[in-house]
Amino acid sequence: MLTIALLCGSQPAIAQQTDPLAPTGTWSANVDGAAITPPMGWNSWNAFFTDLDEEKVLASAQVIVDTGLAAKGYRYINLDEGWWQHRRDDGRMLANTDRFPSTRTPDGATSFRPFTDRLHGMGLKAGLYSDLGRNTCAQAYMPDQTNLPRGTLTQREVGLYGHIDQDISQFFGEWGFDYIKIDGCGLRAYGPESERVVSGRYRALDPILNLETVALSDIPAVRGLFGEVKTALMRYNPDNDFVLSLCIWGSAHVRAWAKDIGNVSRTSDDITPHWGRMLTNFDTAVTRELYAHPGSWNDPDMLFIGKGDFDADHLTEARSHFTLWAFLNAPLLIGSDLRNTPQPLMDIFGNSALIALNQDPGGHQAVLAYDTDDLQILVKTLADGDKAVAILNRSSAPVEATLTAAHMKLRDDAAIATTDLWNGEGASFTGEMKVTVAPRETRAWRVRGNRALEDGMYLSELPGQVNPAVDGLTVPQVDPTIHRAASFGTRGSGARPFYTGWGGARADSTPYGRVLQVAGQHFASGIGVLANSRLEARNEGHRRFTASVGVDDSAEDADNEVTFALYGDGRLLTRSEPLSRGMPAQSLEADITGVTLLELVARTRDAANGRLPVTWGDAALMQR
Repeated sequence: MLTIALLCGSQPAIAQQTDPLAPTGTWSANVDGAAITPPMGWNSWNAFFTDLDEEKVLASAQVIVDTGLAAKGYRYINLDEGWWQHRRDDGRMLANTDRFPSTRTPDGATSFRPFTDRLHGMGLKAGLYSDLGRNTCAQAYMPDQTNLPRGTLTQREVGLYGHIDQDISQFFGEWGFDYIKIDGCGLRAYGPESERVVSGRYRALDPILNLETVALSDIPAVRGLFGEVKTALMRYNPDNDFVLSLCIWGSAHVRAWAKDIGNVSRTSDDITPHWGRMLTNFDTAVTRELYAHPGSWNDPDMLFIGKGDFDADHLTEARSHFTLWAFLNAPLLIGSDLRNTPQPLMDIFGNSALIALNQDPGGHQAVLAYDTDDLQILVKTLADGDKAVAILNRSSAPVEATLTAAHMKLRDDAAIATTDLWNGEGASFTGEMKVTVAPRETRAWRVRGNRALEDGMYLSELPGQVNPAVDGLTVPQVDPTIHRAASFGTRGSGARPFYTGWGGARADSTPYGRVLQVAGQHFASGIGVLANSRLEARNEGHRRFTASVGVDDSAEDADNEVTFALYGDGRLLTRSEPLSRGMPAQSLEADITGVTLLELVARTRDAANGRLPVTWGDAALMQR
């Protein structure tokens, strides 16, 4: 399991373990909780912020049931900030009975059990919000303090810090909630020099989380607190019916470890109802395809369909937003006020074809098959062998795009059948198809054709079955490729590149966005990762593994030698000779009949600079 240690005055470095590259024979990504597919439902924040009450929530829940959205999978009704009164002196959390009258109890202790029972009786699930620190995001940043916790200094400390087991027991064991979203503002916004602490409104808590600079986060401490939450959730949910949502915005190297602890992990700062901001959030998740699996999903934040650039006057943008979230396997959490959402937007939420892609049991996040600043093509493998493809026009001008069989790893000499996921129209083509994509439009199809790779699947087509248990990243860096939107205003110096996990393992790409290439040989398919890495890959009935391995041509170090090894259920199956940059790719092949877990290990004597990309070219699972 990957752990991070902070070095004083330097970037974080991977802690030395006995041998983190040694095969374990076990799948280490999270499988606990009720998120075998991405969660779907509704969250109160985008519509109401802290102006939250019982009538608004139950009315939204009723709309979800009455419109048939619940039957299509929207089942979580999640309270964000605004539900609490304060924390009692004995540590017990009290609900705001003025806003949630059903929580009143004769002894004043309050209980959300009548509320959650009512949602459960409607066939729905109930979610709640908290913070990992003492205080919350709204307490730190909301100018309107009207609906924030009341009481003394300590009574207003409604976050989990110091109360994890007690709160999880109350929220899940006593109150009957099923989902918890946990923010991290309390771990970053209440330092001793912050205005809110100096003014005496809140107690100081030394920051251990930093959004802009990963070196300023105490990664083991943050991970440890979330680990405590996971332990408590397992204790108070013996039926495994819970969802843990980590909301620390891609910071603290969370990409590398959230998949091992929680069910949902935010990859970005908050979304806003602006096209540019949506692109920012999309960019933080789209290159993390190998870090999402059944049970643990990337989260670029809630759907903001219903406001701004995604309201009923901007249906093209609203459909793009929904389509992209479906292809990312992102949680589909509606954020609009459903009491007055126009029917065209309700129709977007109810698109059964795109919901089916998002909820496909294969659990494979879409992979970028074509990538530029203006246009991107995403391809997603489905459990039945079909493909789904989306073409996103990020620009303000129409684009004439060409979709090829090669983009989808299909044969170019056989007919390819397509079904448009918005209008249901069918068509077919051979080789390539010309497509006009309007400004800000995302065209999407379900596709069926003959595979270019006969009798097998490339690992890069199956990201939900590949887990970077150790991805070799020793020096986390900011990601220069993410769209930098100005949607939070123009005060200050602008949006600088921020950390989301640049350098992680990728499908059909090097960790830093280059094409896969070894000694001049280009690989259109494969896994790119840094040296000193161990990838876990689930095998479901395939009989042979093949790959061409080598140090990628983009490596800065020409001298380091890397040895590639393949393990099956913990047993060595095959190993390469030591390879350095410029040496031709070496073929690796092994019989994997009966093997359930493969481990792909790339080991070098020294990768201290953290920039030694290696390539598992054309890595594939074959039937014979």
